Amino acid sequence: MKDAPGSADPAKLLAQPRFDAGRNARGKIGFVLIPNEQTIEEDMIRHMPAGVGAYFARAPMPREISTESLAQVRGSLAGAAARILPDDGLDVISFACTSGTVAVGEAETCAELTRGAPGARATTLAGSVRKALTAVGARRLTLISPYTAELNANVARFLQHAGFEIGAAHGMGLRYDTEMIRVAPDYIAELALALDRPDADAVLISCGALRTIDVVDEIEQTLGKPVICSNQAMLWDCLRLTGIEDRLPGLGRLLRDH
Repeated sequence: MKDAPGSADPAKLLAQPRFDAGRNARGKIGFVLIPNEQTIEEDMIRHMPAGVGAYFARAPMPREISTESLAQVRGSLAGAAARILPDDGLDVISFACTSGTVAVGEAETCAELTRGAPGARATTLAGSVRKALTAVGARRLTLISPYTAELNANVARFLQHAGFEIGAAHGMGLRYDTEMIRVAPDYIAELALALDRPDADAVLISCGALRTIDVVDEIEQTLGKPVICSNQAMLWDCLRLTGIEDRLPGLGRLLRDH
């Protein structure tokens, strides 16, 4: 039986602190964000299972979201990764930008992350999406994004090179994160229902800035087919790379069944 409060030996209390496993005993996951991103941090912290820590740094780049500006992130990825828990270490490190991964290149991005956080397993948001689509058995996709036509085409090519077919693709034509973060989740859901095609076996809603994780389960239940969104896929991928197999409800079949 524990001693009553105040009955412990004061000398022992002062001589040695008592430790437990802490808040991140199951894993520590780092995310490198672009400067104006305002959705991913909250999504990751809100949905991370107990005992798993989520930690963040930002890599500088120009404000406009374009192929050219995103490619400039390459030179700062390692430095940003190195700033996340430098004295404790991470289990997994992810570059949390879908179009940024495509602009830099998935292999090049992972190499830079590993250079900055050599003890962590490196992944990217675009890579997480690719793995998630494979996990749910998707082959022919409807692609929806907030991107300009140029960036939407870049993401479509990335997916085609990974072996997926794009049946339909729509970009909203937005150039700034400060616009993308304000796209209403109910509009995203309506757009997915309007653009889905019978010959698509999955819908992909790309971009970590969109609040799609709030409505992904609703969209999936209405359509009756897998729906993958960026932050859902990244959460799933980072957890599985950390060795955590928790099934999380309300976030689509990816996190419920895989």
